[in-house]
Amino acid sequence: MAKSQTTPNTNLIPIAIIASLFFIFGFVTWINGALIPFMKTINELTDAQSYLVASASYISFVVMALPASYILNKIGYRKGMSLGLIIMAIGALVFIPAAEARTYWVFLTGIFIQGTGMTLLQTASNPYITILGPIESGAKRIAIMGIANKVAGALGSLIFGALLLSGIDKVKEQLETASAEEKGVLLDTMADSVFMPYLIMAIVLVVLGILIRKAPLPHVEAEETKAADTTNTTAKTSIFQFPHLWLGVLTLFVYVGAEVIAGDTIIAYGISLGFPAAEAKFFTTLTLLAMVFTYALGVFLIPKYLKQGTALRISAALGIIFSTCILLTTGFTSVLFVAALGISNALVWPAVWPLTLDGLGKFTKTASALLIMAISGGAIIPPLYGRIVDLNKHELIANGIQEADAMASASTSSYWILIPCYAFILFFAVWGHKYKSWSKKQ
Repeated sequence: MAKSQTTPNTNLIPIAIIASLFFIFGFVTWINGALIPFMKTINELTDAQSYLVASASYISFVVMALPASYILNKIGYRKGMSLGLIIMAIGALVFIPAAEARTYWVFLTGIFIQGTGMTLLQTASNPYITILGPIESGAKRIAIMGIANKVAGALGSLIFGALLLSGIDKVKEQLETASAEEKGVLLDTMADSVFMPYLIMAIVLVVLGILIRKAPLPHVEAEETKAADTTNTTAKTSIFQFPHLWLGVLTLFVYVGAEVIAGDTIIAYGISLGFPAAEAKFFTTLTLLAMVFTYALGVFLIPKYLKQGTALRISAALGIIFSTCILLTTGFTSVLFVAALGISNALVWPAVWPLTLDGLGKFTKTASALLIMAISGGAIIPPLYGRIVDLNKHELIANGIQEADAMASASTSSYWILIPCYAFILFFAVWGHKYKSWSKKQ
């Protein structure tokens, strides 16, 4: 429950404002897909080096989440959101000198700074939208945020893909025969394409940061909570006294890993099965559409027809079913089951937040930081999937299987890693969120 005087009708404007922030999250996060090949070309990087673009974003969530919680405790949600937008604008501006110098570590610094601002923004906006109204409808509100996030992600990917990657294949061909001087000119010209998009982004973020300070956002705080032990009623004094919080953090950790696997491996998986890249590049869109559809379904069903705990149980069960179906099928059918994981994933984040923050009171901001840190699952579990694929592929080749067939088989069989992820989500949905005290289940 939230301490505020708002009603469902008066919450419409705040919900729309916070949805715009989630739109920004999606936009900035999904442009990394275009940045990775762009950075690889202009900075002449290896594949491993180019993926530091994603690592810089993930590292910022892990490193800055607890400091963000401290800042929010000092200045509150509204000022925290405003500060987050300003920091993101500073990160966008760093791209300009980075492009001028064509220096990769400066680009990574800009991405880290943007990630820092986004961490502050996420740590503020997720609990804010959760406690803005009744806790039992928190998943519904976050599902609305998810629609804004994924639509923005699609737009960001398309827009920055067009701006940064237009003509990149031609440039690569020219680089193969260009002299050192000609190569420098080509890469400098390509790097200059960063200037205008990121300048516009910085201006928009600053304007939004100023507007958030003036926006009609009601002041809300989670209610103070009392906890009963075996003898008397005393106030909780530490976040370590909430086992359901730590189970919720681990749930989001495995969930983000599963979501990233579903979204980021499907193109490579399609190619490994023999689909041309020109077709496979659209497979991620299938996952995205599945998520948006399920988000919309959640907005309609929760909480009137479906409790958020029930939605989480259904999502986890579907995740186990779809993952098993991936293992048992092949070809486009198997690809469709990977895309169907978007249905399983969509309502997990919206449901876990309110179930985890319920009853945390004054510890809500710190708990939110821990939940944001769980995003690091996306940096750990997908590479683990890739490592399993490599090991399985080499083993099959050693047993005399052709490389193409070995790659297809290994890519399919390695999706088993998703099953324990969804099994843990199911555990949290059924039992884990109920453990509000170490002494007994409440």
